[in-house]
Amino acid sequence: MSESKTNPAGHFCWYEWMGDNVKQAADFYSHVVGWTVKDSQMPGTPPYKVLSVGDYGVAGMMAIPADARAAAARPCWTGYIWVDDVDAMAAKLTAAGGAVKRPAADIPGVGRFAVVTDPHGAFFMLFRDAGGNRPPAPAPETAGLVGWRELHAGDGPKAFAFYSSLFGWTKRQGMDMGAMGVYQLFGAPGVDRDYGGMMTRMPEMPAPMWVYYFNVPAIDAAIERITARGGKIANGPMEVPGGQWIVQAFDPEGALFALVAPRR
Repeated sequence: MSESKTNPAGHFCWYEWMGDNVKQAADFYSHVVGWTVKDSQMPGTPPYKVLSVGDYGVAGMMAIPADARAAAARPCWTGYIWVDDVDAMAAKLTAAGGAVKRPAADIPGVGRFAVVTDPHGAFFMLFRDAGGNRPPAPAPETAGLVGWRELHAGDGPKAFAFYSSLFGWTKRQGMDMGAMGVYQLFGAPGVDRDYGGMMTRMPEMPAPMWVYYFNVPAIDAAIERITARGGKIANGPMEVPGGQWIVQAFDPEGALFALVAPRR
């Protein structure tokens, strides 16, 4: 996690899994997505695993902290959004109706972060690095990267207004899905392509949340890897506009994640 031209303000820059059995989760996702897993223990911090594509770090894994567990936190994925000033953005977020769940704090030698929610309760992180340089990012479609970011919002239009005011996201195409409402594609600063989408959540989605789609080469083979390692398919496979295929699934601890591939 660090500042570079590949991670300007307003972009997701890191993803993190928290749960009960980190080793099991690392084995599951390395098999399903193809990540390389390395331990990254720093003095004074809990054990942490880094998931990488080659030398490029994509995500991390850690056990649910005691305070979060006491607040009934469940295994989940969370995304970090890079900002210029975590404290200033936390104040701006609060003024816009969001909430700070864990005040800004420093990770020695890594950066500063805060745990926050949007006005309807979807969790994410604010992050500012400590001044290091990330290696150049692989192409966006590279297997193992996050290829799509999707918000199942408490209220789709209000959520877009909230995030765009904070992070400079822009409206792109809106897809009318009838009774399901509008699926709003959005762009991020400096990116001339669709960066993610959001919509008002369906009743089967238990709460507003972000879902992250990891790139894989082919969806059917990935589904076999999911079920072989104890995961469960929640939705799909499904073809989406543009010819890609997606599936949403639960890992063995019940954390929701998704995969996207260029072919079935």
